[in-house]
Amino acid sequence: MKKTLIILSFASILAACGGSKDDKLSTDTTVAANQSAVAHNSDAAMDTANKNIGTENTTTAVASSSKGAQLLAKNDCLTCHKEHEKLVGPAYADVAKKYSSGDVDKLADKVIKGGSGSWGDVPMTPHPSLSVDDAKEMVKYILTVK
Repeated sequence: MKKTLIILSFASILAACGGSKDDKLSTDTTVAANQSAVAHNSDAAMDTANKNIGTENTTTAVASSSKGAQLLAKNDCLTCHKEHEKLVGPAYADVAKKYSSGDVDKLADKVIKGGSGSWGDVPMTPHPSLSVDDAKEMVKYILTVK
């Protein structure tokens, strides 16, 4: 295990050192591979969310009768978020403290397009298959979590 960590650390350091203009093709290939990995991780997240239905991660949202809570439970949101604890992404309660009902459109757009920077370096996976109305319902519910 130690050898694996050392090798991965060394590879990361080498990768971080940069390169020349000739490395652009390699960088483009890496970006494409990373986008593919995000898509794969999103599928894996959905599988995990589906398996977790009825567990601690989904119980509160599923118990709510709001359309937004039901949409959160059906999508991969609960893989990275919890209502009151930071997981990979911020807790819904923290989002509710930071934003108001005037931010619904902006936040729904962010749910659909993904993004990073508002809560650190870890990007949120985009959800392009969500309709704007569904994303707004989800955000409205999130903003009610206290």
